[in-house]
Amino acid sequence: MPSWGRINTNDAARSTPPHPPRPPTEAKMYKVVLMGTSCVGKSALAVQLIRNRFEDVYDPTIEDSYRGQIVVDGEPCQLDILDTTGVEQYYFLRDQFMHWGEGFLCVYAVDDFYSLEYANTLWDQVRRVKNTDRVPVVLVANKVDVTNHKVESTQGQEVAKSYGAPFVETSAKTRQGVVQAFEELVREIRKIRAEDESKRRSELEPTSGCGFVQCTLL
Repeated sequence: MPSWGRINTNDAARSTPPHPPRPPTEAKMYKVVLMGTSCVGKSALAVQLIRNRFEDVYDPTIEDSYRGQIVVDGEPCQLDILDTTGVEQYYFLRDQFMHWGEGFLCVYAVDDFYSLEYANTLWDQVRRVKNTDRVPVVLVANKVDVTNHKVESTQGQEVAKSYGAPFVETSAKTRQGVVQAFEELVREIRKIRAEDESKRRSELEPTSGCGFVQCTLL
């Protein structure tokens, strides 16, 4: 006599179709600008991140760009990196770079105290160009592998604190902190994006009272 209520678990397992593979998550785009005075290692940081090598030859940059992917907190990210000039004679290009960028790595070298002061100047300029203090920025202390430090770590930390920004110590030569610097910037950009999206949604929501919701007058 057949048992209508029983299911052969082996047969059921064989007949269950396998789960289709999940499609790969599309990488979101992040527009990153490297800023700082000359000789602080901006290009070297970008090359170390993208090509995993250190270029010791100094070649002054007017404008250069890189593209690469990293994964931050489990999500793939497409980075468009603009490496900007630190040469003062091209100062007129900075506004264009700042308008284009979404997040900024403000780089100084620990063996050059002036470069930290210059980073402060750039931070002020970014806020002016963007017309807001809500700018994703990470302060990067580069060349920590050298021995003749002119800027103490605590000095950089205090400046970053005044920005309300993360502080990362890096060496483009040894790769120390390089990936972390870009990861932190992606997180800062995500924060601003989330805040802007939340604000946009709240503005679209019906208001209580006599806005979009019908009122009954007594």
